Amino acid sequence: MSYPPPPPGYSTATGYSTTPGYSTASSYNTTPGYTSTNVVVAQPMATRVMMFREVPVQTTCPACGANILTSTRYESGTLTWVVCLVLAIMGLWLGCCLIPFCINGCKDVIHSCPNCRHTIGKYNRM
Repeated sequence: MSYPPPPPGYSTATGYSTTPGYSTASSYNTTPGYTSTNVVVAQPMATRVMMFREVPVQTTCPACGANILTSTRYESGTLTWVVCLVLAIMGLWLGCCLIPFCINGCKDVIHSCPNCRHTIGKYNRM
């Protein structure tokens, strides 16, 4: 198989043998008329998926950029109201149906930044 000769202006480096059709240039673009092109490839950013549960999470705040341990607070959510409704239907409507509003295990957990108070995530019980 025969290879075409290298383009004019390319020289082979001394001390190296080349295969036919290929040359080793001491520097690229030594021939006038050739221009170089830089290609920039942007890599996708790696994202971490945070699993927010009942306990505080070590993370970086997207608002202020600080490396923080989230502060948590409880808020009445869907599960709280469902348990309240079930207790009321069972006949415990005389105040006992309000017990889920006093138990943190029935409430949603809100994670926020202790520095800037930005809400970072929420754990829904239901």
